[in-house]
Amino acid sequence: MASGSPRDDGMVLWTRLAPAALPAPSGPVPLRWELAHDEHFRRPVRSGEAIALPELGHSVHVELTGLPSDRWYFYRFTLGDATSPIGRTRTLAAPGAQVQRFRFAFASCQRWEHGYYAAWRHLCAEQPDAIVFLGDYIYEYASANVPAAALARSHTLRHARTLADYRDRYALHKSDPALQAAHAACPWAVTWDDHEVQNDYAGGTNAQADAAAFLTQRAAAWQAFYENMPLRATALAGAQFDRLQVYRRLPWGRLAQLHLLDDRQHRALQACRKPGATNAGGMRPADCAELADPTRSLLGPAQEQWLDAGLAADAKHDHTRWSVLAQQTLFSPRRYPSGVVSTDSWDGYPGARARLLQSLARHAPRNSVLLGGDIHQNYVCKVLADPGADGQQPAGPVVASEFCGTSISSRAGTTQDKVDAIARHNPHVLLARCDQRGYGLADITPQHWTTSLRVVDDPLRADSGASTLARFVVEDGRAGPVLM
Repeated sequence: MASGSPRDDGMVLWTRLAPAALPAPSGPVPLRWELAHDEHFRRPVRSGEAIALPELGHSVHVELTGLPSDRWYFYRFTLGDATSPIGRTRTLAAPGAQVQRFRFAFASCQRWEHGYYAAWRHLCAEQPDAIVFLGDYIYEYASANVPAAALARSHTLRHARTLADYRDRYALHKSDPALQAAHAACPWAVTWDDHEVQNDYAGGTNAQADAAAFLTQRAAAWQAFYENMPLRATALAGAQFDRLQVYRRLPWGRLAQLHLLDDRQHRALQACRKPGATNAGGMRPADCAELADPTRSLLGPAQEQWLDAGLAADAKHDHTRWSVLAQQTLFSPRRYPSGVVSTDSWDGYPGARARLLQSLARHAPRNSVLLGGDIHQNYVCKVLADPGADGQQPAGPVVASEFCGTSISSRAGTTQDKVDAIARHNPHVLLARCDQRGYGLADITPQHWTTSLRVVDDPLRADSGASTLARFVVEDGRAGPVLM
């Protein structure tokens, strides 16, 4: 069970019936839900019946509206004599409200075999108002063929390609008690990245030969994503799961506006990607003229226009104190000493990045902060107005702050020595660490944004402790993170 997609007057309550709970034959199953002010349900607020449909994997998405803003609630589901654990959720602050505080966590990338989910246990103790998940909730791979001692745990599922495969993968991940506790702690705002479908896929293709087979696989993966996430019915933008509306906004009064982005569904194929390649890889700009094509987009034209309009609205009459762009990967340039650039990140779509920087400069929201994940590394950057091109360093004034978080469990696949060399080659990078797993915690007030980078001691231990790697502050009206 979980809650998510919060608004100022409601949220989505989610659950899915496990196969063992289903009667035979397993057709539509009615179950009860309850919402209360207290965890003992002595002060009820709402209750009702929902139908778990087999065509949606017996998942339930209860959309509540008409609730008072900025309130905490408790919820649960019942089926016969069985009662779910109790979850805690809340509504957002009302539009225009002068809010003094908002705490949320941001996280991504939780490959099952690479580590236990101790990070989620520590995150729950932070008591955030919301959790923003930035993608790679599951990984489609079969367990790696490596010695057992190299992994935290393993599984016997095959490489996911069918709806049943993806459903099994979500069931595996959701069996973890720490992840279950995180879902019960507060509402989630979720988006996706590539591994919810397949590594490095782009829009309607994965560069493989059989395009029709991939679209069938993608539809199955997207259906499983919807079934297992607390999303609203409005996310079902297409027929037969050929489209999902994932990008959206979450306002927190006048304090913050969260623009949650989707950089997978609408992107152009990675530049110079070879047909049949299983990953995007990297390229030198001199060897790939396609990289410089200004029309290529990571977000797609419609989402770019939607984001531009949102930033304009944030800036109008100083409406929003903190404009937050929550997306999948590192936004700032990452120039490698070798001259190679990653084609799967914003570095592979320089024209799209330039347009977003121009939008930030044109509208000039009061404070802009970018969040990211995907690379399984902690990066903290000053976002500069001119990103540079063809090996040139970024330049110009600082227009935003960036916090790209590490993974919950997924390994980085590089060494700290290599990352240190990259940081020395990129002066706008204030911190770069690849060797630790964890999450980010953002505490926002009208005067300050504080990001704490929380890391676990040992991802191979379910009972691992945690500590703060670093803490950065952004002052109202002064772009750029400062180490505390």
